[in-house]
Amino acid sequence: MTEKEKMLAGEMYAPYDPQLTEERARARDTTFRFNHSDSPDRCRLLRELFGKTGESFMVEPPFQCDYGCNIYVGENFFANFDCIMLDVCPITIGNNCMLAPRVSLYTATHPIDPADRNSGKEYGKPITIGDNVWIGGNAVINPGVTIGDNVVVASGAVVVKDVPDNVVVGGNPARILKTL
Repeated sequence: MTEKEKMLAGEMYAPYDPQLTEERARARDTTFRFNHSDSPDRCRLLRELFGKTGESFMVEPPFQCDYGCNIYVGENFFANFDCIMLDVCPITIGNNCMLAPRVSLYTATHPIDPADRNSGKEYGKPITIGDNVWIGGNAVINPGVTIGDNVVVASGAVVVKDVPDNVVVGGNPARILKTL
């Protein structure tokens, strides 16, 4: 397996592999151009970078990601200022989803064992977000989390485990606050 194949499969991989380094550099270049554009059509850059987008989506700059090609967003997606998506594994976001300022989606993670961590290798776990989800400002979605449909994630929440449909979650770690 290539390092990229290992990465996408959630296995330990070497992040400084030449192919991965080149792909991250391409994403940095594209997001730099996006973040420094005042064109109302700047989202076309992200349409080219992302793995998939709906017809209607909007991302406010600044925006940062690792690769971009592992990000899949549905129709009527909106991400406000300072969104970060570390997409070493797929990030899949459904239809009618909104991210408030400074939302962070992290698929990247590192080994807990110091010897493994010191090897420089890392791995990832995908994030899946259902339809009709609203994620509040400064919320963090950790690796491997699936968020169901019709969910509200409160501002500042740190989501470390899966969230079922039709709930409001908040806190650190996030817990169910209310059923909708």
